[in-house]
Amino acid sequence: MDDRLQALVTAVLSSAKYRQVSPAFVRAIGARELAIRPNLKAAVKATKNALHQAGGAFQDAPIDYARALTLLREAATGGSASLTFRDTCRAIMAAHTSTRERLPILDGFYAQTLAGLTAAGRVLDIACGLNPLTRPWMPFSEATEYVAYDIYADQIDFLNDFFALAGYRGRAEVRDVIGTPPDEPADLALILKTLPCLEAVDRQAPARLIDAVRAPRLLVSFPAQTLGGRRKGMAAHYETRFRQLLDERGWAAERFEFETELAFLVRKEGS
Repeated sequence: MDDRLQALVTAVLSSAKYRQVSPAFVRAIGARELAIRPNLKAAVKATKNALHQAGGAFQDAPIDYARALTLLREAATGGSASLTFRDTCRAIMAAHTSTRERLPILDGFYAQTLAGLTAAGRVLDIACGLNPLTRPWMPFSEATEYVAYDIYADQIDFLNDFFALAGYRGRAEVRDVIGTPPDEPADLALILKTLPCLEAVDRQAPARLIDAVRAPRLLVSFPAQTLGGRRKGMAAHYETRFRQLLDERGWAAERFEFETELAFLVRKEGS
């Protein structure tokens, strides 16, 4: 790593908002920005902006993962007089914009989209955020292995603790899914409200990811509204672009429309 790139990575990771981000992801974005920006200061600013688009925009404030784990432990052991384990998962997910938007539709979301996939042996959750906390609503058996990926180290540590506490088979890993898409085989991959974030960083990333994922089924979704709650034809825009990707590959997809989210269960032909 050259001196300018090292200086950029150090500057970005010294920020409280981004210190938990995968250094590999910061390096990848930083190298690109240094190649097109006039100076280090401009490249640092552009890198932080890309990180905001990729994930920072979805956290209104830092999440207290230690407190969240304590609440889950209390609920799991009956130490909470008022909240069930599911209630506690809901409360924690409200701290992350993406999963907060899914809460109103959560009771029906997986029941409808994954109705025929209850026997999945391994499920990948790509750029997961706090979505693994929706595992209690998924129609999978206890034998299903759940593997989650994201760029935030503290979030990944929390999710591994969550899996252990809840008794779910699985693990969470820090991974830059743009530079290094998951390559382990699975029965299903969840790519929920992820592709627009990846495209904001790298326009070719969505296509590379769906091609690289080694799963015969993909559950892909898109937000139906902006973070501020405005619709602005977003769902139609995302659907048009996504169907173009599907048509280019000859893949079929079943469409599910919810109040806050548009989802597609994709069958990768030849998988």
